[in-house]
Parts: sequence; C-alpha cells; structure tokens
Amino acid sequence: MARRRKRASREQPGPAGFLVVDKLPGRTSHDVVDAARRWLGTRRVGHLGTLDPQATGVLPLAVREATKLIPFIQNSDKSYMGTVRFGVETDTLDGEGAVVRTYEGELPTEAEILEGLRSFRGEIEQIPPMYSAVKKEGVPLHKLAREGREVEREPKTVTIHRLELLRFKVPEAEIAVDCSAGTYVRTLAADLGSQLGCGAYLMSLRRVRSGPFDASQAHRMEDCDAAAEAGEIGGLLLPAAEALGIPSLTLQGEAISRIRHGGEIPAGTTFRESPGARVMGVDPEGGLVALLELRADRRLWPLRVLAPIES
Repeated sequence: MARRRKRASREQPGPAGFLVVDKLPGRTSHDVVDAARRWLGTRRVGHLGTLDPQATGVLPLAVREATKLIPFIQNSDKSYMGTVRFGVETDTLDGEGAVVRTYEGELPTEAEILEGLRSFRGEIEQIPPMYSAVKKEGVPLHKLAREGREVEREPKTVTIHRLELLRFKVPEAEIAVDCSAGTYVRTLAADLGSQLGCGAYLMSLRRVRSGPFDASQAHRMEDCDAAAEAGEIGGLLLPAAEALGIPSLTLQGEAISRIRHGGEIPAGTTFRESPGARVMGVDPEGGLVALLELRADRRLWPLRVLAPIES
C-alpha cells in the first residue's frame, strides 16, 4: 500500500521584526502571542519573557525571522512599577489569590519601609512562588499549586539594580524596580512584608522596560487590532537591527552571500573591537543579514543568519 505523502503548508511571506505590545490586565502572555499570530498571519511569533495575567505593560514579541534573535535578548534586565499592599498575605502573592493572613497590628512607617527596601538591593536570593511557570520534575508549579500541593523549591539568585519608594499612603506603597531577568516582583513584595513583620502582597504591576524595549514603543492591543484590519500591522514592527542595540557593519554582495551560506568574513581594518564582540551585519539598505561575532583570528562568524525579509 502506497504511503500518502504529507504536504507541507508553506507560510506566506511577510514582515519580520519586533512588535512591542502594551499588555492588558487579565490576559496571559500566550493570549497576546495568539492575537499577534492572527494580526500578522504567521505562527512564528514568540515573546521575550512572560508577564503575569494581572500585570500590564511592555511585552515584546519577535516575529518571523526575528524569533532567531530571542536567545540574545530575552535575558535582559527589566523595569517595573508596582503597588504593594501591607498587612495582608495571599496564596499567589498578588491580588488574584485568596487571602491567607491578615495582620491586625500597626503597619510600618515610611521610614521603616525605606529601610526595608534598602536591604533588598543588590544580589539577593528568591524562592520562586508556587503560582509560577517554574517546573518541578517537569510539572509547572502553578499546576501543583492548583492541586493544593506545595513542594520544595530551589532558591535562585537575582539582582535588584534599583528599588525605590515612589509614594506611600497607608497601607499601600508604590515602588520602582530595575532588576535582572527572572526576578519575581511578587516575591519581592511578599519578602518585604515578611521582613517588616506585617505581610504584604503585590496589588498591581506594570512593566515599563524589557531589555532594549520600553513603554514609549508599546502599542495598545486595540491599536494592533485596528492596524491588522487595515493591513498596516507591518508598520508597527521595529526592525530587528534596531532592537539589538549593538554596532552595525554594512556588508556588500559577496560578503552577504558568504554569510548567508554560514561562512566567515574578515573583520577588516575599520572594526577594532576585541574578540568576542558582536556586531550587526546589515545590507546596504539597512536590513539585518546576521548577528556576527569577532573571533581571535580577526574574522567575523555568523551566530544567527536571517533570511531576506519579504513584504
């Protein structure tokens, strides 16, 4: 019996780059990815770091060939603004969960909160919350939590570059956080409440920066819907070269061809960086050809090669 050959579906060409979305509360990061796949007519969409469903703000998405660059951007630092509610603890460490403890005593003063924040700056250890995507023996912690199970979690080291009190009015404090990737601001709020002896949870959270992307570049979901309906969604994408924020080197025909086939090229006399430095190889029109790395032999080797963008 002849075996039927499965026909591969060929995706239609389209714009590549980064779409920065201002995520709404109540939506998961995957919800936004699904919406972007509809807007752009491609399955090749990935995000550069999840946001909790209740959180809002900057959610960068890589589209088509730009997905190849995610590993070089996703572990970048993040910036947040959040509101901490003192005197109450929840099982999820945020406002989505059930209240598990209410503190009846006097809440901390502004001076005590400032002192508490000071102790969390720099390199600290955090235990990931049970309601998180971290996996234990292959099972997401949030799934175990919904089954009523709590398991031991390994602490992880994160870095808090900036932690400032913006406003305080009992029982709430608005804070600004600049931190390394993988930091849980929910855990930070709960640990602060624990240190102050009154408990706390994270009432709200807004991400204002994710690596090279900030709130000024973010588009509301309704604006993305409208742009997709008008056939103009490609105009909202940031070029991949612009997102990396590293020096660029203009390549000509023969060099472009060699790089696209996985070969290396001489760095030349104008590129004076040290070995290990990375540079964007761009074509004469400014389109990203590849992410290149300088080796000790003074030759540039491709780390990621991007296919030519078709519109």
